Amino acid sequence: MAMKTYQFGQHVIKSSCAFFRSSLTVAFVNIKPVLPGHVLVSPVRVVPRFKDLTTEEITDLFQSTQIISNIIEKHFQSTSLTIAIQDGPEAGQTVEHVHVHILPRKQGDFEKNDDIYDKETAGHA
Repeated sequence: MAMKTYQFGQHVIKSSCAFFRSSLTVAFVNIKPVLPGHVLVSPVRVVPRFKDLTTEEITDLFQSTQIISNIIEKHFQSTSLTIAIQDGPEAGQTVEHVHVHILPRKQGDFEKNDDIYDKETAGHA
């Protein structure tokens, strides 16, 4: 029996790497995490840009992001979260498939808080 996979832009994600699945959304650990607990939440349908999502996909994506964020924050005992979408290559998007980054944050995880954006755009998905 063939293993189920998800297309994530130019990448194939094995279903065993997905830790969350709704009717329209899938979530998995970032293979190049900026911080421990850095996960990605993406529509199942391959959609390059946020503007191309349907209303149903947007609703499901953000409801899923909220559910996963709560779990990530508790599991990694963080005090805050960075939740971001890089929408297009000039915004740092390297995978042509809409995805939300969730990063658990703690005081002092970066010397300057905004340094996370430099690391995030330095070749991460």
